[in-house]
Amino acid sequence: MGKTFKLQISGTPVAFIQNKNDDFISLSDIARYKDPERSDYIIQNWLRNRNTIELLGIWELLYNPNFKPIEFDGIKTQAGLNSFTMSPKQWIDKTSAIGIFSKPGRYGSGTFAHRDIAFEFASWISVEFKMYLIKEFQRLKNEENDRYKLEWNLQRTLAKVNYQIHTDAIKERLIPEKLTRAQISRVYAGEADLLNMALFGCTAKEWREQHPGEEGNIRDAATLEQLVVLSNLESLNAVFLKQGIEPSDRLQQLNEIAITQMTSLVNSRAMRRLQ
Repeated sequence: MGKTFKLQISGTPVAFIQNKNDDFISLSDIARYKDPERSDYIIQNWLRNRNTIELLGIWELLYNPNFKPIEFDGIKTQAGLNSFTMSPKQWIDKTSAIGIFSKPGRYGSGTFAHRDIAFEFASWISVEFKMYLIKEFQRLKNEENDRYKLEWNLQRTLAKVNYQIHTDAIKERLIPEKLTRAQISRVYAGEADLLNMALFGCTAKEWREQHPGEEGNIRDAATLEQLVVLSNLESLNAVFLKQGIEPSDRLQQLNEIAITQMTSLVNSRAMRRLQ
């Protein structure tokens, strides 16, 4: 389901759930700002509004390939009538909607909606409350982005430190005496590309040819998981160099290690929390 956070908006705690790609905010908590005892009734009253139904339907048509437009049209023709009633569960069951869902449980329970929908509901409750909600929500998102950048830069720094260990091993085992600077740079490039091949499946030159419009290099475009594995590969390659293992054998071993570690990291709960 994702991580659950609490925002304090004008003295009202509002829960939101952070998934990998989307954020869902508690409509129940927003409704409690208006009336703590009748939050469900307030949500249902909002859902009776024709403008609300049109908003929800347009959102689902944009983002939900399994949405049922025929059922939506039937609901829309009834919306706004005195006899019309609609609950979140009825909306979800009839249209296969994904923009709203109900979450049971002792903590963070209630009706949640995608942030686009939740902001509109907050505006219906109180324009002032909506503005404070957006401000606090953005503040938290900025903090998370800053944390991610810090973690990413930490891995970049670690990769650079290990690269120094790696180049020292190259000097000791691979570079004969009295080589020109051009020859030495070619040796370094060859070892760097050995790691690139093991992890990315291409050399730095090949990556640039495949991404002509992108700035930076192959490692600048790396994911957090790739940077972690790259750091490990650099340390291992330094050991392999000291052992005198041939480049082709090192490449094979490093590639196998990269596959194993990337598979582990991609499936790791800890890495998913960092993202």
